[in-house]
Amino acid sequence: MDVIYWLIPLSIAILMAAIAIFFWAVRSGQFQDLDSPAVDILFEDDQDSIPQPSKDKTKHKATKIK
Repeated sequence: MDVIYWLIPLSIAILMAAIAIFFWAVRSGQFQDLDSPAVDILFEDDQDSIPQPSKDKTKHKATKIK
């Protein structure tokens, strides 16, 4: 029964820490824009970041046909 005297204050301290972390996240803007990351995947990438295919059809020298 002595352990309950430790568990109740410990659980209250953990709860207060979780609430403090939540309010810190709200104040620092962590929840400002929740929709953009979900929609960003739908947009196409820039063409500069996509590597262009080589002119050879094969990648290895051993499989090239002369």
